[in-house]
Amino acid sequence: MGNTKVLAFDFGASSGRATLFTYDGNTVTASEIHRFSNDPVMVGGHFYWDVLRLFFEIKQGISKAVHSGHGDFSAIGIDTWGVDFGLFDKAGNLLGNPYHYRDSRTDGMIALADETIGKSYIFERTGIQFNFFNTLFQLMAMVKEENPLLAAADRLLFMPDIFHYFLTGVMKNEYTEASTSQLLHAADQTWDRELMAKAGIPDRLFGEIIKPGQTVGTLTDALCEELGCPKVPVIAVGSHDTASAVASVPAAEGYQYAYISSGTWALMGMELDAPRITDQSFAYNFTNEGGVCGTIRFLKNIMGLWIIQESRRQWKREGKDLSFDDLEQRAMAAPALVSFIDPDAADFAGPGDMPARIRAFCRRTGQIVPQDEGEIIRCAAQSIALKCAMTVRALEDMQETPIEIIHMVGGGIKDQMVCQFIANATGKRVFAGPVEATSIGNAMVQLMALGKIADLEEARRVVRASFPLTEYQPMDSAAWNTAYLRFAELATMNGTED
Repeated sequence: MGNTKVLAFDFGASSGRATLFTYDGNTVTASEIHRFSNDPVMVGGHFYWDVLRLFFEIKQGISKAVHSGHGDFSAIGIDTWGVDFGLFDKAGNLLGNPYHYRDSRTDGMIALADETIGKSYIFERTGIQFNFFNTLFQLMAMVKEENPLLAAADRLLFMPDIFHYFLTGVMKNEYTEASTSQLLHAADQTWDRELMAKAGIPDRLFGEIIKPGQTVGTLTDALCEELGCPKVPVIAVGSHDTASAVASVPAAEGYQYAYISSGTWALMGMELDAPRITDQSFAYNFTNEGGVCGTIRFLKNIMGLWIIQESRRQWKREGKDLSFDDLEQRAMAAPALVSFIDPDAADFAGPGDMPARIRAFCRRTGQIVPQDEGEIIRCAAQSIALKCAMTVRALEDMQETPIEIIHMVGGGIKDQMVCQFIANATGKRVFAGPVEATSIGNAMVQLMALGKIADLEEARRVVRASFPLTEYQPMDSAAWNTAYLRFAELATMNGTED
């Protein structure tokens, strides 16, 4: 059996990468071809993605693969963050830059949806967690302001769908990405046109849904001529980055586990065979998003390393250029389990002076106020871990069975302090790895589509054989259990609403 190469593009909220994967029939190796920043732009009071620049980076990645001697790749897959979209007219022209999910135009939209439609109705149909940035609320904001782009638009494409279209000329909506929108009917996995009508959203915008593993199309002739690349298929992977990340979780059969896809967000949950839409899951504000191979990602969005990343950016603006290693060392030297925040409170949702917001939250809740960088980072890291512990307890309550192991994947596992804190807070063994989980899951689905890997179980065996894991054992259980009781008094399971 010869080697098979696939090219995986993974877009995060702040950076992207093109990775070439080579599969020899037993293990897969990864080679980063191209890495680039993803820099949203604030213009006229609104926050946008620079989508054409990002497509330029895709072309750079393809070109670099070809010119580094890897022009024999067999397929391309793309994953991005969820919910954001672009609108296209009947001629296929993009109508403006896509808005960033942290744009403020969705302020008040959850309350409006509850008033006009009803949150329980929306959840019963979609099974999706209420977050202020969901596509439903972005579109409701456009309807409310009578945005002229809606009248001119013929199709809506989510971010990976946009790149698929630019590469192939084919407009389709990929299922895992569409499932994050809060516009998909969870039971039958089709667009919920009844909900759209209640929200005033034109349903003509929504087209054919394709599943992970299906081919969107092949690279256009013009693109192949421009880049000197083969006319390969573009495969719909788990186009939502968490769907790809979960596909790479190196779990084995025989134990009950939860996963955390750790990065700017911490997406924590379990993999189910069917949506769980119950009074409990509604109360806990869990979400039922589409996964690969017919699975459901039953999970909760937790504000993750965003709080630490944004704190570092603030200190950098103040002239303190501290590395993440510097911050971790200072945090570990700070007193343990003194003060906490609710990471999912609205205080921490947007960009800005995060250290000031952390101090204000602690002051408002009658706690000792952290002062220096180490105390602030320790407060944030411990709070993220304790929110994960709260989420584990909710999962166990709904499952009625204990979770034995937590698998952490993604770039956030490079923060060993946070990994250890999560083990401490949850009282569970934590296995961390792989780091580049999203790109790896992207590649696994491509290899399944090409017939090189049989199914998700085999894909996970390949991941276990190819990438190392780090184990973290719980420590200081008594102190963390006491801290949890204090934390639970100020935190909720309500999620990131407006």
